[in-house]
Amino acid sequence: MKIIQSILLSLLSLSVCFGQKEKLNDKIVAAADIEAESLRSVYIDLHKNPELSMMEFETSKKMADQLRKLGFQVITGIGGNGVAGIMKNGEGKVIMFRTDMDALPVKENTGLTYASTVVMKDASGKENPAMHACGHDLHMTTWLGIIQAMASLKEEWKGTLIAIAQPAEEGAAGARAMLQDNLFKKVPVPDYALCYHVNADLPAGTIGYCPGPILAGVKSAEITVYGSGGHGAMPQNTIDPIVLASRIVLDIQTIVSRRINPVKPAVVTVGAIHGGTKNNIIPDEVKMLLTIRFFEDDVFQTIKTSLINITRGDAISAGLPENKMPLIVYDNSDDPPTKNDPDLVMKSVRSMKDILGDNNLIQVAPSTGSEDFAQYGLTSEKIPIALFWLGGVNQEKYRDHIENGTPLSPIHSSSFAPDFDPAFKTGVKAMTKNLIDLFRK
Repeated sequence: MKIIQSILLSLLSLSVCFGQKEKLNDKIVAAADIEAESLRSVYIDLHKNPELSMMEFETSKKMADQLRKLGFQVITGIGGNGVAGIMKNGEGKVIMFRTDMDALPVKENTGLTYASTVVMKDASGKENPAMHACGHDLHMTTWLGIIQAMASLKEEWKGTLIAIAQPAEEGAAGARAMLQDNLFKKVPVPDYALCYHVNADLPAGTIGYCPGPILAGVKSAEITVYGSGGHGAMPQNTIDPIVLASRIVLDIQTIVSRRINPVKPAVVTVGAIHGGTKNNIIPDEVKMLLTIRFFEDDVFQTIKTSLINITRGDAISAGLPENKMPLIVYDNSDDPPTKNDPDLVMKSVRSMKDILGDNNLIQVAPSTGSEDFAQYGLTSEKIPIALFWLGGVNQEKYRDHIENGTPLSPIHSSSFAPDFDPAFKTGVKAMTKNLIDLFRK
């Protein structure tokens, strides 16, 4: 009899829990629908009024004002234009959710009625067109929707929510600037840090996830190739750095194909090559600009060593002396791979599937793009981080792409425009459910 009573009590408990879960999901879905209407005008305003990296003065004010309206304690001016909001809601975990605010120097060509026509000075004083070609306007609006939902559902969770609006993600300066400005002394150190990035290859209504490394580390390099210039009509009296640089470009292609383990992704791209002034003059030097992408430090070290060996070997074979060996200079930035915490990712996936359904969570391969969100997981506190892809492609365009091969507009292009409503609602529902579940656990 006691066994039967125990089973009945367990079944009743499961029924109550299931009912509570369904009730919470209904509340979150309702909040997402309401906010899609109320925040659409905010999205349009952000899209029409982009600001370039380190110049996000008005955008920063808008984010701070929204946080204050929701009852957050607000700190501004962190690392430049960075904003932090703190919502304390009893004892519990501390969880950080971050958005980025900056736009790109791109002239918009989407044809939208609210397309950006902004031309503004960048941090160096140069005038550029500005556009949210990387979807940071969607990031900010979805971030606002999530924190609004969390504020309206405070009875469902306990803990401290940290909302971060970060400047200068493009160029990978913003996260580092906020951390160097003692972010984690100004706000409580989080137990988890999470963010979204819009994805131009996934349909709106879906979330992409990747346990472990999801985005590459990046380094830029400049190679100066020296030669011995002279008259173009008498090349036998010269050592032509243009020919030498061309050989180096081709030889560099063997680094990834022959010097790195094939199961370890890497990219070495020569994006620019500059040399010479006139058709009949062989110059003294050529400049080459490279971007390097990697997921593991030992891969980057292999690339560095290979570049030295290749450039020196080609220079020696051309007959150059030691004092004219190619010079390789790397930029000073430290842009490491973004490595998701696998346990945090899979906890989050379970929560997101509970409200979106299994088919709308898609496991994806790592991308060789980069993101400075990685910096928040590399401090001495060793905070587990997780970045998720927010599908942004209109469903009809996505079907046409799959069925007919019609190209999709990539991020950073002048024609990129996410499908706001389904992307926003999906992002709000999934992350709100995830945050509440993480607080409850």
